[in-house]
Amino acid sequence: MALNGASVAVLIPAYNEERQIGAVLESMPSYVDEVLVVNDGSKDNTAGVVEARAAIDSRVSLINLERNKGVGAATATACIWARSRRHEVAVLVDGDGQMAWEDLEHLVRPIADGRADLTKGNRLLSPSDWGRIPKIRLLGNAALSLLTKIASGYWAIADSQSGYMALSRYALENIQWEELYHSYGRPNDILVRANTANCRVADIPIRPVYGVGERSSMKVGKVIFSIAFLLFRRFWWRLFHKYILRDFHPLVFFYLLSIFSFVLSVPLLVYVLSVFVETARLPPIATLSLAFLGVTCLNSLFFAFWMDMQVNAPLAVRPNEVFAIRREISIENEFAPELPKTEELRAVSQPDE
Repeated sequence: MALNGASVAVLIPAYNEERQIGAVLESMPSYVDEVLVVNDGSKDNTAGVVEARAAIDSRVSLINLERNKGVGAATATACIWARSRRHEVAVLVDGDGQMAWEDLEHLVRPIADGRADLTKGNRLLSPSDWGRIPKIRLLGNAALSLLTKIASGYWAIADSQSGYMALSRYALENIQWEELYHSYGRPNDILVRANTANCRVADIPIRPVYGVGERSSMKVGKVIFSIAFLLFRRFWWRLFHKYILRDFHPLVFFYLLSIFSFVLSVPLLVYVLSVFVETARLPPIATLSLAFLGVTCLNSLFFAFWMDMQVNAPLAVRPNEVFAIRREISIENEFAPELPKTEELRAVSQPDE
């Protein structure tokens, strides 16, 4: 089999996806063994559409949450379900039709072949695709991707906000789903928790899909600060669990030295500036001390980053392996029946005029 005999479950958190969820389920690839939709307290007929599909497709199951708890809570519910079903691969897919089925096998294959524990879609690997992404989202994504690299320890990943990802049984069993962040920081939190579980991660090139169904309700300007604060907290959580609690690593000292130097430099900077304003001269000893603390802070910080990169380098699947997997799949599927195309899904999903 193209998927190496692995059982595949597709997990779909859904909130008010009445218009799109039917087309998403109808176009599900045939090699998917089970499909779970977690209805996150939708106010429309999402549950009814899923139940109608489940009546004709035995692979489809539905879990209804009594109230809207957030996409992270729905994701955690789905992953706990997949863990109990002991699937080899579980794929997280949104219910809005903005994830192309053509990319599904690219996400599943590295896990089915035992090369990765978590694969994540990356819409930014091809410059030709950048124009499809709204500019404000592209800028916000770039900023959050940088912060996610630091917080998660996966320095080779990008497009941190992509929720199109696949998980191995190892990842399902070792990530703390019960404590997953409930809101839009879900993919960032998953990456941090995957790192503490020593999951091998691969970035998989996928096509960005927009203009299918309704617009996302996410406000980039609003969530970027909440996700940034989440990443700040998760960064320290990861350091404690991975480098202190489980196995001590000296990079902790460099982070602490950087913080200590920064804290000392703040009042010294205020003093130097106040003297300069009053006398138009810099106090020599204080200025040299400030420069020393600044250099110490930056050197310690970047050295800690470098050590973190070295520790986590074995957890990143190299890009040449990823593209080799894509070539293998392309060769195998050259004469195979085509999967439903994103354009077909768009035609079905568009609301009537």
